Amino acid sequence: MDYVNLGRSGLKVSRLCLGAMTYGSSSWRPWVLDEKESRPFLARAWEEGINFFDTADMYSLGMSEEVVGRALRELPREQVVLATKLFNPLEDGPNQRGLGRKHVRHAVENSLRRLGMDYIDLYQIHRFDYETPIEETLEALGELVSEGKVLYIGASSMWAWQLAQMLATSDRLGLPRFVSMQNHYNLLYREEEREMNRLCVQEGVGLIPWSPLARGLLARGEQVLTSRAETDDYAEILYAKMKAADEPVLAALRAVAKARGLPPAQIALAWLLAKPGVVAPIMGFSKLRQMDDALAALLVKLSAEEMAALEKDYMPHPIAGHQ
Repeated sequence: MDYVNLGRSGLKVSRLCLGAMTYGSSSWRPWVLDEKESRPFLARAWEEGINFFDTADMYSLGMSEEVVGRALRELPREQVVLATKLFNPLEDGPNQRGLGRKHVRHAVENSLRRLGMDYIDLYQIHRFDYETPIEETLEALGELVSEGKVLYIGASSMWAWQLAQMLATSDRLGLPRFVSMQNHYNLLYREEEREMNRLCVQEGVGLIPWSPLARGLLARGEQVLTSRAETDDYAEILYAKMKAADEPVLAALRAVAKARGLPPAQIALAWLLAKPGVVAPIMGFSKLRQMDDALAALLVKLSAEEMAALEKDYMPHPIAGHQ
């Protein structure tokens, strides 16, 4: 496993990140694995050299953090890179969501308690908060870094101008900068290449894309209804409107995969890993063979002709993932 710097920071992470939205409580979503079923994935990831784990307070309404925390506490803490996120509410109340100082304070303490740890390596804002001044958010996050409760801060899906504004404000106020951007980016959704990815490369912000296999569409190389797809309403929001436009891209993916004698998932992930600024795609596994494909993709190097073939039929998409 190769390890690279997360953006311009000194933090070294594996080239794959294990996403833990899939691990927590099946009572939250039917496709989520409960703790007993989750443990083999967390253990296997570590055995394969993955040191980067991503969760969020909202996943399984806190249970994901608990499950991940119990598993990672069995590993050397100095070697684990643990990321979690805040923004969404876990319970009702006017200050139970967003990025105001009060919620930031309560959210980090609750996450640390659920994780059973005394610090978080990468603390990320899950979405942009239109109701809170960015100075307040950045100052509150900076306080957590100063106190040692958080080592680095990261951002997630938003408009590029918003990230630019937040980075400039951090610089102006002498506050910690975001070192990562967790954005919606894959072979079927490339709108981030227009501005966000270029901004992140320029500013030294590492890309850790979510949904790198487009909710499984790129793993199969075709539109097929799976058990998760039947209950994953968000997948419908992200990809349903562009099914016809996406088919030529999926056909190209199948063609390259067939010529290589490899699964489509390996080709789609190899494409993403080769794109500028991409540090570690966030992979959620519910079957161990999916992890096998992801690990194998690290060894796949696509030619310029193969990259061009995969990209040539892409059509612009409506913005999806952060509105």
